[in-house]
Amino acid sequence: MSLQAFLSRQVVTPHGIRPAALLVEDGRILDIVPPAQLPAQIPVRDFGGAAILPGLVDSHVHINEPGRTEWEGFRTATRAAAAGGYTVLVDMPLNCLPPTTTVAALKAKRNAASSQCLVDWMAWGGVVSDNQSHIENLAAAGVPGFKCFLIHPGIDGFTMVTEPQLRTALPHVARTGLPLLVHAELPGPVNDATLRLAGADWTKYATYLQSRPDEAELSAIHLMISLCREFQFRLHIVHLATSQALDMLRAAKSEDLPITVETCPHYLHFSSDKIPDGQTLFKCAPPMRSRENCEKLWQGLQEGVVDLVATDHSPCPPDMKRLSERSFRTAWGGISSLSLALPVMWTEASARGFALSDIARWMAEGPARLAGCDSRKGRIAKGFDADFVVFQPETEFIAKAEQLHYRHRVSPYLGEKLRGVVEATYLRGGCVFTDGEILGDPSGREFRR
Repeated sequence: MSLQAFLSRQVVTPHGIRPAALLVEDGRILDIVPPAQLPAQIPVRDFGGAAILPGLVDSHVHINEPGRTEWEGFRTATRAAAAGGYTVLVDMPLNCLPPTTTVAALKAKRNAASSQCLVDWMAWGGVVSDNQSHIENLAAAGVPGFKCFLIHPGIDGFTMVTEPQLRTALPHVARTGLPLLVHAELPGPVNDATLRLAGADWTKYATYLQSRPDEAELSAIHLMISLCREFQFRLHIVHLATSQALDMLRAAKSEDLPITVETCPHYLHFSSDKIPDGQTLFKCAPPMRSRENCEKLWQGLQEGVVDLVATDHSPCPPDMKRLSERSFRTAWGGISSLSLALPVMWTEASARGFALSDIARWMAEGPARLAGCDSRKGRIAKGFDADFVVFQPETEFIAKAEQLHYRHRVSPYLGEKLRGVVEATYLRGGCVFTDGEILGDPSGREFRR
């Protein structure tokens, strides 16, 4: 690919936001120069006042292929990603069949992804009750890390792990040097609460919220910090929903324990007081909590206790949401958000005085570092892949189904007034999405660390 330039008055780099031109050749950023230093006689695309951000990295997405492609799939998930400004997806090891808990299953996933992906991808390995002997082999085969559940994940085929099982697995995880991503809820508090609520009205969101108490997260995070201290492995807490854990996590980080934390756009946008009864599209685990809790999570982001934001895009066929039944007890728990996460985050972040550089740190640089692709992805910098998103930060819109692009176009965000529009997404210097349309043939690749 010959030398070309992309110009904007707002280029978001690790060193700040400034007018600049990206010089791109052979899919890489050759240099970032002031507009006045643009070489003569090369093609220039001028985006004017639209911002150029690094391509986003989603380190927590459920693609569900192979095996449950009727839920999502590489083709639809990566199209939705491109529409949302994402250029790398890191797939979770469950919901697909077989789950990614062995090298053979990883190979099956690679075969399924072949020639389907519009953006780049990676795949986490799984830690389950009985695959301890597979952990180091998965690392050698190229997974960037591992995911486990401390509570039943809501689906068969991917088992939760108990503390004794973790103690058997953690020496293997520690030897790989790779992170262990933990769904941090313990079953005891959830089981106790659910038992107490046996006769409650499960069409009410308040009932569901009570069934997944803060204590389930707090006890799990306390356990994982203790194990991190003992085994010295890289611990990552996924989808933090309770702000009550922030003090505990802050203290653990002050010990220089290798701990990182994520939260999700839905925990930073919605709050329990605004969720209508019977609206099961809002069900996720852990649940969305109070408005005060939401504001404290924003404070955790500001202070750096929370390191990054990932979507936990967890789609399913609409009938599994039990929309007519309206029961939070039986509905599938998961929020679909790939195509809208950037405007959702910018709507909330800009209202609180944050800058686009904060968005880039939370949604590109941080997830890339977690997934081990930060040598090439997550920043607009010399030598990096020319993955970037052109973003109109001032434009407002009402979220509609046609903007979603994933397989089942349902979402709790539909009808929300949001700020910021993805104008275009570029992967290695090639445009894969512009003006609401997907462009070109699939050119996404697996990123191997």
